Amino acid sequence: MSACKLFCTFVRRIYNKQQIMSLSKFESEVKYIAQPVEVVYERYADLRNLQGLKDMLSDPAMAERIAEKVPADKVEEARKQLENVEFEQDSISISSPVGQLVLRIVEREAPKCLKFASEGAPLQLYLWIQLLPHTDGGSRMKVTVGAEVNFFMKGMVSKPLQQAADMLANVLSVNA
Repeated sequence: MSACKLFCTFVRRIYNKQQIMSLSKFESEVKYIAQPVEVVYERYADLRNLQGLKDMLSDPAMAERIAEKVPADKVEEARKQLENVEFEQDSISISSPVGQLVLRIVEREAPKCLKFASEGAPLQLYLWIQLLPHTDGGSRMKVTVGAEVNFFMKGMVSKPLQQAADMLANVLSVNA
């Protein structure tokens, strides 16, 4: 088979079937948390500890504290989204317009990283919460959201997934 014919077959397969998927990653800014990395890791390793996020975003005193770091409209958006979230020890369940989405912890690397994978999502999602110690005894945290998407879908999902990574990093850094 000639190189030209092989290339045309490859392009046709991509165009017709759109089966070539790749992992696209969207990273938050690195956030500072004024607690040792071991304490932060233990808090996030059991996801039931995040149940307090719902109450925290409804408390006016906490809303003021959060408003110092996060714009008020983003706080309200996070509060609304958390209304449809359930926390279990190893998973987070989110009710969305496309159905029930579950993010389950699939790997723990204490005290550095928690890795999540989606269940029931229309596309495969991944989430990493990465922690590093800071020189003053605090921690640095970065959230990465990954999605298995093809070239054509990447343009549609890039902005919402980047916003999700940023919002999650903001909320987790304030809640620590």
